[in-house]
Amino acid sequence: MQIQKFILYGAGEQGAVTAEVIESTGNELLFFIDQDLSIKTKIGYDVFPHDQIKLSDENCHYIISIGTNSIRKKITSEVDLNFGKLIHPSSIISKRAIINEGTIVMPGVCVNTLAEIGKHCILNTRCSIDHDCKIGDFVHVSPGATLGGRVKIGEGTQIGIGASILPGINIGKWCIIGAGAVVTKDIPDGVTAVGVPAKVIK
Repeated sequence: MQIQKFILYGAGEQGAVTAEVIESTGNELLFFIDQDLSIKTKIGYDVFPHDQIKLSDENCHYIISIGTNSIRKKITSEVDLNFGKLIHPSSIISKRAIINEGTIVMPGVCVNTLAEIGKHCILNTRCSIDHDCKIGDFVHVSPGATLGGRVKIGEGTQIGIGASILPGINIGKWCIIGAGAVVTKDIPDGVTAVGVPAKVIK
């Protein structure tokens, strides 16, 4: 297998765990770039200011390793990068699932047949995405969250730790689903829903 080279945009906490995904695949992390000039190294890798790096290098892949969904979207609108994707070897991904560019799949994730994951998503540790799910761009599915079959998640939505989404549910864009919530009904755009069963609180 040809070794791929990566540069991570974002040297915070999400950057550190993303770096370990790169290491686990046998690929090479070159360095981080970050707007915070006070950060010089991260877990043994150099960190450079983003404005000093050529951002269109075709010989390596970039990943935006920042947990905030809106910031990932903002960066993609500002820079022209050759984005890759990262899939931890302990994850289970159906050969019929689609994982789009910029997305990070963390350890223990399961993505079943005919699921489609958008661009620049984070599928965090041990989350489960069942068959025929459609996940929009810039979504973050937190650790241990479970999506039943045919669930649709709109752009930019955050699914909290351990949340459960029943089969066939539609969740809108830029929502927050609270930790441990059980979503039994469709959720509109731009709201926060928490509880068992989940209710919109704002």
